[in-house]
Amino acid sequence: MENTETFVETAMKLLGAHPELSSLRVAICDFNGCLRGKRLPIAQAKKALMGGVRMPGSLAAQDIWGRDVETNTMVSDGDGDNLCQPTGRGPLLMDWLAEPTALLPLWFFNTDGSPILIDPRQALAAVVERYKEKGLTPVVATELEFYLLDGDAAEPSPPPSPITGKPLHADGVLSMDDVDHFDAFLADVYRACEIQDIPVDTAISEGGPGQFELNIEHVADPLKAADDAMLFKRLVKGVARKHGLAASFMAKPYAEASGNGFHMHFSLLDADGNNVFDDGTEAGSDIMRHAVAGLLDAMVPSTLIFAPHLNSYRRLQPGSHAPTGVCWAYENRLAPIRIPGGPPVARRIEHRVSGADANPYLVVAAVLGAALAGIEAAIMPPPPITGNAYDTDAPELPNSFGRAIDAFREDSLLSGVFSEDFLTLFADCKAQEYDRFTAQMSEFEITSYLEVV
Repeated sequence: MENTETFVETAMKLLGAHPELSSLRVAICDFNGCLRGKRLPIAQAKKALMGGVRMPGSLAAQDIWGRDVETNTMVSDGDGDNLCQPTGRGPLLMDWLAEPTALLPLWFFNTDGSPILIDPRQALAAVVERYKEKGLTPVVATELEFYLLDGDAAEPSPPPSPITGKPLHADGVLSMDDVDHFDAFLADVYRACEIQDIPVDTAISEGGPGQFELNIEHVADPLKAADDAMLFKRLVKGVARKHGLAASFMAKPYAEASGNGFHMHFSLLDADGNNVFDDGTEAGSDIMRHAVAGLLDAMVPSTLIFAPHLNSYRRLQPGSHAPTGVCWAYENRLAPIRIPGGPPVARRIEHRVSGADANPYLVVAAVLGAALAGIEAAIMPPPPITGNAYDTDAPELPNSFGRAIDAFREDSLLSGVFSEDFLTLFADCKAQEYDRFTAQMSEFEITSYLEVV
């Protein structure tokens, strides 16, 4: 973050230029990528900008319903407040609410100034610091898919076209009609992204009715890339509500339609700004292959981060265009690790496992951490696959929430990426979520057994 005094002065000037603002949101990001915090009167903005907000560090470890993780000793030891410092981003103007406001992103520190490593953003910062120590800078770009939904429907339903008034039903891969019909929504998304300094690039319609994908341009700052993805998700939901729609990044909102993915591209620059994945050929460098090997080694235990909810595993199914096996390939979108084509100077790795429901900070941390482990160990991956990735004999990813939780707990590879406190609490958080789902009886379960068995 820039000099605190300069940051505060710049932020106060921005707020002063917008007298219509009467409140300020201050928030941290939790395990699930949800923002949790407070609404402050604008008169308290300077206090917040100077790090005067305090909230319990346990907020970082909430389950998807906003409940404490039962095993979290931070709660049982009194749930004391911790320091909430600005991340250096914001205040970010939000004009999609009835009352204009702004958001100030925060992250957690102990009272002695040390980072709280269960905070997802702090977890990523620790990985980035390890790259700095090696003189390497990750360049990261993300692609996020989401569905627009009928904002008035109780169940997920395709949105009505603003042009025809008719609901979308056809799969619209790269349909210019779908893009044109929702151009007003997309234009507002682009405007909001510009205001919040989110470098959005291409927008396309995807494979489901009302499904879109927007690409966020690469930046040589993994923390900003993850910030951009997290803020983008919130922004899209807000702008959708402004247009009478709903937006969902749920991994699989429709059983029979395409899932929502979160693809991450990255390369590495050395101290001279050279891409270390580039060896002048289409094959890429040995360092790139070391990174690929690290990603493959950690892919099974990391699946819980890439697919963090019960619904996530409805997306990771054969034939769904989502990966199911541990393998890599050149220019093959069915593989979890893809090496895109193009000029050698732009050689990069695309990681395709995550659903759009995943926490961007944790995804970027897990991917970069695993890649660095492979580079440090100088390990080599198996040969790249060709053809149909679903027909290989590659090891399989966990295909259920429960198996992913077990794999996460049982493997020690991630201990080199995340703190032990994070690993324990995240697994317990997901187990708590899983237990609550399995405790519910669906209508289908009751009608299947009630008068039959």
